[in-house]
Amino acid sequence: MNSHLQFDFITDKEKKTLTVRREFAAGRRLVWDCYTKSELLNQWFAPAPLTTKTKSMDFRDGGHWHYAMVEPNGTEYWGYTEYVKISPVDFYTALDAFSNEAGEINNDLPRAEWLVTFTDKEENTLVETVVTYKSLADLETTIQMGMEEGMMSTLERLDQLLVNLNARK
Repeated sequence: MNSHLQFDFITDKEKKTLTVRREFAAGRRLVWDCYTKSELLNQWFAPAPLTTKTKSMDFRDGGHWHYAMVEPNGTEYWGYTEYVKISPVDFYTALDAFSNEAGEINNDLPRAEWLVTFTDKEENTLVETVVTYKSLADLETTIQMGMEEGMMSTLERLDQLLVNLNARK
C-alpha cells in the first residue's frame, strides 16, 4: 500500500459499526467501476492468496451479487450482497451476508448493512465503507474472523489493479 494514501479502520462498539476509509490513486469513476462491475471485482475482492469468482450479479436497486472467495486449494467461501439503493458514482447501500453456492443466506454468521460512499480527494478517490451490525456480538465475531487484516490485503489488491488499469490509458 502507498503509505501516503489514507487508510482508517475504526470500530465503534456503541454504534455496532466498522468504518473503513481508504484513499485510492485513481479517479472516482474508475474506482466506482472496480466496486460495481463483476469483471473488475473478480480481480481484487478477496484477501491474498484467495481469488474471487462471480456466480451472478445484477447491480441495480434491488439487485444482487452472488460470489465466492476461493482458496488456492479450491475451498470456496460464498457471499451474497443485496443492493438496496444506488446513486451512481456517489454511493450505494447493501445488505451483505455469508451464503452457500445456491445463494441461501447463512443465518449463523453475521449479516451487515453497508454504506459505501465515493468522494473526490484532489486527484484521488476516498471510499468510506460503514458496516453496521445487528449486535455487538456480530461486530466482535467479524473482527475475530480477521476483518481488518482481510480488508487491508483486499484493498492493497485494488491498489495494484488501479495501477494496472491506469497504465493502460
